Amino acid sequence: MNDRYLPVDQVAELLGTSVRFPRRLIEERRIRYVKIGRHVRIPASAVEEFITSHTVEPRRRPRARYGRAA
Repeated sequence: MNDRYLPVDQVAELLGTSVRFPRRLIEERRIRYVKIGRHVRIPASAVEEFITSHTVEPRRRPRARYGRAA
């Protein structure tokens, strides 16, 4: 219960997007949210989970066994 609940505009600012993007995530149920009356709040942990699950790690290219041919 120690989680912070953020309004949609703060989540958009954290993600560096417009307000439409978090609203679309909510509509498509791709992120957890809490409805308090008519207000929608997104837990900070849900934002972190969303970022973590959509982070793409770089691939390491295998090192060439031999030097490059000229």
